[in-house]
Amino acid sequence: MSEFEKDHYWEFTLRDNPLTKDNTKDCVAEVKTGPKTLRNEDIANEIKRTGSETKKATILSIGMQINEIILEALLNGDSVITDLCQFIPRITGPFENEDASFDPTINKLTFDVILTKPVREALAKVKPVKLGAKADVARISLVTDTFTGLFDGSITASEDIMITGSNIKVAGNDAEVGVFFVAADGTATKVTRRLTQNDPSKLIVRVPALADGSYTLRIVTSYNSGTQLLKNLRTLEYKNKLTIGKIDGGDDRPVIE
Repeated sequence: MSEFEKDHYWEFTLRDNPLTKDNTKDCVAEVKTGPKTLRNEDIANEIKRTGSETKKATILSIGMQINEIILEALLNGDSVITDLCQFIPRITGPFENEDASFDPTINKLTFDVILTKPVREALAKVKPVKLGAKADVARISLVTDTFTGLFDGSITASEDIMITGSNIKVAGNDAEVGVFFVAADGTATKVTRRLTQNDPSKLIVRVPALADGSYTLRIVTSYNSGTQLLKNLRTLEYKNKLTIGKIDGGDDRPVIE
């Protein structure tokens, strides 16, 4: 039987590069990983599945001992080479001069991880598959008036609302960043009170002392789910109008489609 070599593929999407603020078009790749992260338990199961007669508990015990030996060596400042990579202890951050001491606010202990030759050769055979641009999942899902408990679009001036969604955290130092209530004539009133809660999936916001009327909720933010802020501001608007009081003598609750 001829030797069979399995093909490997990395699927990836492209997203904005947050590190180059002067370039609004360049992107970085984000590899699509599997539905779960492989752990020692999964590795032991795979070893058993492929025909090993060693007990699963023994496999896990040996794996734990190997990890403990490697960790002990690394903590002692030793370099460790496995079949997959080499770990080299390193200290990051500058020292002002040769007499300077280690400053934990500036200097960090870490490791350089260098792939071994077999891994580099195997990587050269992986076939990249581009899936296109990464979908923008930032959105405002629902607005709830915490004073009345209603989420039909009616809100109360000078009371809190709860905004839920995805990637809606208010972040960035630009003057344009914040939560706004935009009136029908286009006048935008910014929330100046500190947000009670400001998380990626939930905001607690005090509604300004607005006049009765219909408003569009707008969030302007540089928040990015990664470690860096977005290069360009992101503007999110709630799909349903918010109303304070009664409009033209009618029902103060908007119809939600």
